[in-house]
Amino acid sequence: MNELLANTVPGWVPEGARRYLAHTEAGRPIRDLARMAGCHASTVLRQIRRIEMRRDDPLVDAALTALAQAHFPPMTRPAAAAGPGTDKSEEPAKMTVTASDRDDTPDAATLEREGARILRRLCESGAVLAVAEDMDKAVVVRDQAGGVSTRTAVVDCAVAQAMALQDWIACAKPGRISRYHITAGGRAALSRILAEAENRARTRSDGGFAEAQAGFTPASAERAGQGEEETAPRRVRYSSTESPLVALARRRDRDGQPFLDNTLVRAGERLREDFELSQMAPSVTQNWDRFLTGGGRSSQLPEVAVGSGSSGARDRVARALADLGPGLSDVALRCCCYLEGLETAEKRMGWSARSGKIVLRIALQRLKRHYEGPAAADRMIG
Repeated sequence: MNELLANTVPGWVPEGARRYLAHTEAGRPIRDLARMAGCHASTVLRQIRRIEMRRDDPLVDAALTALAQAHFPPMTRPAAAAGPGTDKSEEPAKMTVTASDRDDTPDAATLEREGARILRRLCESGAVLAVAEDMDKAVVVRDQAGGVSTRTAVVDCAVAQAMALQDWIACAKPGRISRYHITAGGRAALSRILAEAENRARTRSDGGFAEAQAGFTPASAERAGQGEEETAPRRVRYSSTESPLVALARRRDRDGQPFLDNTLVRAGERLREDFELSQMAPSVTQNWDRFLTGGGRSSQLPEVAVGSGSSGARDRVARALADLGPGLSDVALRCCCYLEGLETAEKRMGWSARSGKIVLRIALQRLKRHYEGPAAADRMIG
């Protein structure tokens, strides 16, 4: 039963506080806690002592008290341990749960949202979190010139207690009105929360552009769903979610224009089509390692004579890559044919971050110029 109660503690509660509550409220021995954690008993003892010393902080003490009342209800004494006038034949009394409001304890999402808002204010010069006794709210006050104080934010005391227990804020001199400052851990937590929020927003805006491509709805299907007529229908030769060019085409440059226009994407698709056709000879895999300037792919088989059905496509790919030259042919072969993501291609070639998309666009522009005005035998099938 004690393990069940310990598992009901919110996930944001630090590990040391969990063990402290399990020891002081649930009565778990230190050796048992150390055995469950896979560490020495002295480690758990130091954690418990550290939390006990932090109870001088009003917010930490209030947070531990609220967690104990909500998640570790007291056990009534058995009838056998009662006074001499009680009936010993009666069974031990059941566990009684105190009438505490569990909604006072914030969840992880609320703590991060409210914590980020308050920590931002506490990063301002002269800002402190003022907490008064027997008050349900805490206020962020910023001291300005002339001895004037301005209130910049208000937060529930339950959230402030959780922030203190997380060691995001600390009070040097507790009193009737305690003033809390942001700690180094609070600044690190704020940076982490803001970075995670930025990554989520970027994922939504970029349509999930990453190494593992997410499924995108083709533009033609989107227009058809909106009732718009498609003026230039095209046959899909392969899944558009496989190519990194599709994700780059969705991005915008500084002028709000697509980073890759349709002509550049079609040039990359044409190179990949010829590349796939050149691999269709039975039991033969074409070797294109000579066009890679670094980090070659050793999984390819040596180049051998192939049938006439794929020789034309092989020659077209070879001419296109030779026209691009070193560097440009490398990124075009990796991203258009091998379908490597830009991050992987940058690491293989030793380029700086976010430079691959610029080189890839230059390669596609050169590839588009190579394919302009082709002979009838070199035109794309279909």
